[in-house]
Amino acid sequence: MGLGLYLIYFAILLIVPLWAQSRVKNAYKKYSKVASSSGMPGVEVARKILHDNGIYDVKVEETRGHLTDHYDPRSKTIRLSSHNYHGNSIAGAAIAAHEVGHAIQDDQAYAFLRFRHALVPFASIGSNMSFFLIFAGLIFGASNLILIGIIFMAAAVLFQLVTLPVEFDASSRAMDQVISLGIINNNEERETKKVLNAAALTYVAAAAVAVAELMRFILIYLGNRD
Repeated sequence: MGLGLYLIYFAILLIVPLWAQSRVKNAYKKYSKVASSSGMPGVEVARKILHDNGIYDVKVEETRGHLTDHYDPRSKTIRLSSHNYHGNSIAGAAIAAHEVGHAIQDDQAYAFLRFRHALVPFASIGSNMSFFLIFAGLIFGASNLILIGIIFMAAAVLFQLVTLPVEFDASSRAMDQVISLGIINNNEERETKKVLNAAALTYVAAAAVAVAELMRFILIYLGNRD
């Protein structure tokens, strides 16, 4: 790998994730201080969207931490961090709606979400085993081990790539819901989109890093074969 490619690789590996995290933190910090026009706390936003979509078997719970919000499909539970659970900010409403977007995907058997769930065990094994196999192959000069490690890593990368349409679709559903249900007004659409877009960048950054890692090891493998 030439110097130029190494510089691009390290830029993707180090700068892109930091930039994405900075965008999320700045957007959230700004709009978590701006109350939504509806004044609804995150827990009410989540429940309203769920019930409006005929979903009554999903719980909404408070969880510890900062920006630890997520949807757990196994227990059918939306967990919102304390500030978003109790707060009535634009950022909190956007994040709560996004997590409900995942619950709606689950309820409607959204294909990419199902595919991502199916990939979880393979991605987990791939993440845990790939580097061990690749580095063992490099140490012992065993190209076959490197190739197997790359195949395992590819499963983890595929999971990251499939995550992108899942997250973007959840954000799209979130925007539709908060607008149609009057949770935000027309003047707040731009701010809500900023929060959702910033959050989506973290997944784009993660996917970019995963692809860069995979390409690096593919080039190493090909170089060892020459």
